[in-house]
Amino acid sequence: MAETIKKLVLAYSGGLDTSVMLTWVIETYGCEVITFTADIGQGEELDGLDIKARKTGASSVFIEDLREEFAEHYVFPALRANAVYEGTYLLGTALARPLIGRRMAEIARLEGADAVAHGATGKGNDQVRFELTCYALSPDIKIVAPWRTWEFRSRQDLLDYAERKQIPVSSSRHKPYSMDANLLHVSYEGGILEDPWCSPPDEIFRLTVSPENAPDKSEELEIEFEAGTPVAVNGERMSPALLLQTLNQIGGRHGVGRDDIVENRFVGMKSRGVYETPGGTILHKAHRALESITMDREAMYLRDSMIPYYAKLVYNGFWFTPEREMLQTMIDESQKGVTGTVRVKLYKGHVSIRGRKAPKSLYRMDFATFDGDDVYNQYDAEGFIKLNALRLRIRAMAGR
Repeated sequence: MAETIKKLVLAYSGGLDTSVMLTWVIETYGCEVITFTADIGQGEELDGLDIKARKTGASSVFIEDLREEFAEHYVFPALRANAVYEGTYLLGTALARPLIGRRMAEIARLEGADAVAHGATGKGNDQVRFELTCYALSPDIKIVAPWRTWEFRSRQDLLDYAERKQIPVSSSRHKPYSMDANLLHVSYEGGILEDPWCSPPDEIFRLTVSPENAPDKSEELEIEFEAGTPVAVNGERMSPALLLQTLNQIGGRHGVGRDDIVENRFVGMKSRGVYETPGGTILHKAHRALESITMDREAMYLRDSMIPYYAKLVYNGFWFTPEREMLQTMIDESQKGVTGTVRVKLYKGHVSIRGRKAPKSLYRMDFATFDGDDVYNQYDAEGFIKLNALRLRIRAMAGR
């Protein structure tokens, strides 16, 4: 017996899954359905989506451009944290889900809906990310997750249902993998990629050329940061979304940002994912380089010790939590002095640092030089070493 629901907000892309869901939810629950589509830079065709959703049964349609909000309030805070999950993944999908979930919850409140629905499967991370967000912001909301309850078990089942119900879908019956795109990355998984020994075919990639086919001539860029946040490329100030899009284009043509990862999902299984993150890869390396001359050593060690925990929180869907917000406050405090410019070189899939400068740099050439100087007494090192060796000497004595 289906739970009683009066009005529901569906996260809607217009693809096969959510097109079927729109009709299935109306049939199963007999409720009014509002669709919500977030433009976060996925590049999908949004024209005609309003008409398609209404023809399939939606009572209202929300289509919102959230690219700037995504870059400024989700991607860049994670960048300031140097957040990388399991040492490799720059969290492209994980950062998008709390934004989409938040708007779903807000629209549900605005429209008087008592439920939300999403297209995530019962095996993945996205179900957790969407639902934790909705519960954190609307504790009494009802959640409908069709992939956990409906009778369909395959893409073929969905196509058959769409054909019976005359639901317009553009999907073919043979898609060799699934793809998720936004302003930060494109991810590929499933299908032919489920075998971790199988190399991803080059034709799947959308953002990057193969490094072997990248230009033989390198390209240098200057990226400016203010308090840990990127603000300009080659002297031109840009909005967060435009800056990320620009670096995606530049990095993509040099084959920067491809990764092939087997990661640990929150639900317990391992999953193979292939990612393209050209702009994010450039920014991550440039940000680290600027921190090297602007952050105090112990402050950096403390922040770095928190990176695995912060990244795990984001990956597992705990964006709207007190612990993530506390960490973000500490991280952003550490970034106040991270202002300056980094010069990077892009060449056949690689990003290398060519220079860095900052108005309040902690790097002092007069202290670090191997030439003669008048500011550092080398004899002081003897006492420094002896004091640090004292406990080791005592330990050795006791061992005798």
